[in-house]
Amino acid sequence: MTELVHLEVADQVATITLDSEHNRNALSRQLVTELAEHLATADADPDVRAVLVRSAGRVFCSGADLAEAAGGGMVEGAQALIRLQRQIATAARPVVVELGGPVRAGGLGIVGAADVVVAAETVTFALTEVRLGLAPAVISVSLLPRLTDRAAADLFLTARTFDAVEAAAIGLVTKAVPEAALDGEVGRVLGDLVQGYPQGLRETKKLLNHDLVARIDALGDQLAAQSAELFGSSEAREAMTAFLQRRKQ
Repeated sequence: MTELVHLEVADQVATITLDSEHNRNALSRQLVTELAEHLATADADPDVRAVLVRSAGRVFCSGADLAEAAGGGMVEGAQALIRLQRQIATAARPVVVELGGPVRAGGLGIVGAADVVVAAETVTFALTEVRLGLAPAVISVSLLPRLTDRAAADLFLTARTFDAVEAAAIGLVTKAVPEAALDGEVGRVLGDLVQGYPQGLRETKKLLNHDLVARIDALGDQLAAQSAELFGSSEAREAMTAFLQRRKQ
C-alpha cells in the first residue's frame, strides 16, 4: 500500500506532508490513520520542537472521502476525526499548518485544531456540508471556538467560498500572506517556535487549549454520532451520489 502521508525530521521540525493527489487529500481512512500515526511519532521524538503539516499537491484537503462515505460506515471515520482534532490540540509540540491550496469541509478540522495556521492569500475555503445534506458536526468542535457566532452562521449555512484574507480577519487562520511569501513566513514561525524549551511549549499549549480540549471531551461522541447518522441518511446519500456522478463527467 502506497503511503499517503510522509514524515521528515530536520532542524528540530517534524514535517508531515499530505500526499494523496488522486483524491485531493480527502480524509480517507488511510490518510487519517497515517496522519495520526505520524503526529504521534513526531510528538514522541525528543529532537522535535515543532510540527508542520502541509500538502504536496495543489489542494490541502478536499474534505471527507465521499467515495468511502457513499459506501456507508462513517461511524469510525467521524470518531477518528474527533480523535485527530484532540491529538493536535493536546500534542506537546506546537502544530503549524501551512496552506498553499484550497481547504474544504472536513479538512477545516485540521485547521481549527492547529496552533498556528499560515495561508497564502490565494487559498480558498468552504464549508460545503449543507449542500450535501450534511452538517459540519465533527469539525464544529474546533471551529466554533475560533469564529464569532455571526461568522460561523454565515459560513456554515451558506457554504460560500471565502479567501484567506477573510479567514484571517475572522480568526480561522493566523496570517494570510502573498503566495510568494508563504515559505518565508512559515520558516519564520518555525524558527521562533524551535527556540522555545519543551516544557514551556507543552505547558503553554495546555493553557491555550484547555477549553478546546474540554469541549472535545464533552461533545466529541455526540457530534461523531450525529455526523455518522447524517452521512447514513437517504438525503445525504442521494446528494453524495449525484456529486460523485457529476465529478466523473
